[in-house]
Amino acid sequence: MQNGARYQAVLELISEIFKDEKPADGIINDYMRTRKYIGSKDRRFICETVWNLIRNRMKLSFDAQSDDARRILLWSVRDKLDEVFDSSQYGLTKLTDEEQKWLAQDNEQPYPDYVEAECPQWLFAKIGNIEFCKSLNNPADANFRVHGHSRDEVLRRMTNEGFDVAATVYSPYGVRSKERISLPNCMTYQDGWIDAQDESSQLAAILCDVRPEHKIIDYCCGAGGKSLAMSHILNNKGTILAYDAIVKRLENIKPRLERLGVKNIELTDIIADSDKDFDRFIIDAPCSGTGTWRRSPDAKFRLSEKTLLDLNAVQSGILETAAPKVKNGGRLIYMTCSVLRDENEHIIDRFMGGHPEFRFVNIRNIWDKYISAPYPHKSENMLRLSPQSVGTDGFFICILEKRD
Repeated sequence: MQNGARYQAVLELISEIFKDEKPADGIINDYMRTRKYIGSKDRRFICETVWNLIRNRMKLSFDAQSDDARRILLWSVRDKLDEVFDSSQYGLTKLTDEEQKWLAQDNEQPYPDYVEAECPQWLFAKIGNIEFCKSLNNPADANFRVHGHSRDEVLRRMTNEGFDVAATVYSPYGVRSKERISLPNCMTYQDGWIDAQDESSQLAAILCDVRPEHKIIDYCCGAGGKSLAMSHILNNKGTILAYDAIVKRLENIKPRLERLGVKNIELTDIIADSDKDFDRFIIDAPCSGTGTWRRSPDAKFRLSEKTLLDLNAVQSGILETAAPKVKNGGRLIYMTCSVLRDENEHIIDRFMGGHPEFRFVNIRNIWDKYISAPYPHKSENMLRLSPQSVGTDGFFICILEKRD
C-alpha cells in the first residue's frame, strides 16, 4: 500500500473508534478481517498509527481545536503532508483551502492538566495526578503466567523459540515480554505451558491464599483468569467453583481448561441458597476497568458518570450477596481492575459500616509468605497496584475475614 492509502485506512478506523460506541480492538480486528489484501507490514503501520492517535487523542484534539477525526489525523501529520498526500488512488481526499489555512495556524495555548494527562476532565478530577494518568496511558508489556511447569523451564523454552522474555518482578509465576507475541505461533502457549495474564491479576490469585481443602468460589469469574491461576497454585488439586451469570463467558473458558489440562475447576451459573460455608469467596467485581487503560486507552472515552454510579450499585450488591455465604473463619476477597476510590475504598468502607462480623486481614502478612519482592503499598488492609508503582495494570485488593 502507498502511504496515502495507509492513512485513508487510519482515518476510516479512527472515524469509527472516535464515536466511542465500541472497543477499538474489536473495530480494528473486524476492519482487518474484511480486508485480507492488506499486507502484514501495512497492518502493523496502520495499527500502530491508530493506537498512537488514541493515546494522544486529547492533546491532538486540543491542538486541532476540533474533535473531528479527519482534523485530528491531519494535525498529527501536519509536518509530513507530502508523504500523506501522495496522489495515490486510494489515499485521502485533497486538502481544502480552508484546511490548508487552518493547518498553517499555531495553537500555543498550554494544555490544561487533564489534557496533559490524556484523561477526560471528570475522571481526572477523581484521579488528580498527571504522572499517574500518564503511566496508565503507556503501552503495557505482554504478561504471561506459567502453568504446570516451573518458570525456569518456561523461560528456557520460550528463549529457544526465539522470544525475548524475562521473569516478572513480583509474581513468582510471571513471564514478561517487551514485544507482542503471536500466540498461534508460540508452541509454549499452544502446549499449555503458559497463559496470558497481567502480573497484577497473578498477584491477586496468590493473595487469595487458597488450599486444596478449601471450598472456593471465583464469583464473576469472567474469562476465568483467577480460577486458572489458582488451579496452577493448587497443582490441579481441590475444587474451584467458577461462577458467572453469563453462560457464554463460561463456555469461552472451556477451551482454556482443555489447553491447560485443568481438572479442578467446575463451571456454573447457579449457586445454591444453602451454600453458606465458603472458605474463600472471591469477587472480581464488574468495574470501570480504569486500571487497564494501558491496554485499552479508548475505554476512558466510553465511560460515563452514570455508568460508574450503576457499577457502584452492582459492586455493593455483590458484596451483600456474598456476605452470608462465607463461613465463620472464611474470607471474602474483593478486587477490581479499577484505580478509582469510588469502586474500591468507598465500596469497602460502606460494606464494613454495615457488617461488623467482618474484619480486615493483613495483606502484607500474606504477601511476605508467598512473594519475595518488597510489599509495595502503605496500607496493609487494602492493596493498590499500578503501572506507576510496580509496573502492572491498576488493581485493588481487599481481604476480609468473617468472625466466629
